[in-house]
Amino acid sequence: MSRIDRRFAACRAEGRAALVTFVTAGDPDADTSLAILKALPRAGADLIEIGMPFTDPMADGPAIQLSSQRALKGGQTLKKTLDMVRALRAGEADTPVILMGYYNPIYIYGVERFLKDAREAGVDGLIVVDLPPEEDDELCVPALKAGLSFIRLATPTTDDARLPAVLANTSGFVYYVSITGITGSATPDFGAVAQSVARIKAHTNLPVVVGFGVKTGEHAAAIARGADGVVVGSALVEAVRASLDGEGRATAGTLAAVEALVGELAAGVRSAAKATAA
Repeated sequence: MSRIDRRFAACRAEGRAALVTFVTAGDPDADTSLAILKALPRAGADLIEIGMPFTDPMADGPAIQLSSQRALKGGQTLKKTLDMVRALRAGEADTPVILMGYYNPIYIYGVERFLKDAREAGVDGLIVVDLPPEEDDELCVPALKAGLSFIRLATPTTDDARLPAVLANTSGFVYYVSITGITGSATPDFGAVAQSVARIKAHTNLPVVVGFGVKTGEHAAAIARGADGVVVGSALVEAVRASLDGEGRATAGTLAAVEALVGELAAGVRSAAKATAA
């Protein structure tokens, strides 16, 4: 079993959904970003998605776009992101790490070199939002051969005819995008999300996690009642932004702001499990 498989199995054994947290590598600076990564498991994150900064993150809303800009302005690169994973792994052996982003930086880095370096750094999986199933030979299949999970996104417009193609080479988990549009742009319809998750689960044994639009512990609890995991990203990078000083630099409150929100989200996920058990 992979780290991802083991973590979802552990959460199932506890009768709850997993909390998946997203932060952008290098935001607002390298040292603070690494401190945030190290704090996430302690605060209650079960899996960590690390955003690979990119100049044109077309599926992301303003919060994540700005986080990428801050990181790139600070000199963050894909190599530095992999180094950050290595530094995290020095003290954190169990929490799954997924790199999320776009294909262009990986293509520039070199696919074979990237997969080798990512695996050696301690990466467990990839989410590359602009590579459809028709392009699986480009990165998905090589990633699977390298021992990395390749996690695919399903959306409200992914119908039963399209779903088999989406699921064909997916591993680790399925990421269900709860709204149409960009990240952080709206609050999902929780009832509709639960129905969509059930539909997807009828086609796969993989865990189905839900992201986009989850901002609070209450939101996390609502999603957790019908999904195997809850992803929160825009709210976390917005917590980083709101904590910065007038020059865009980290403050004494930056790490604390992220820890507090992750704690609230983790409590929400766990409260859903208690409510179900009751």
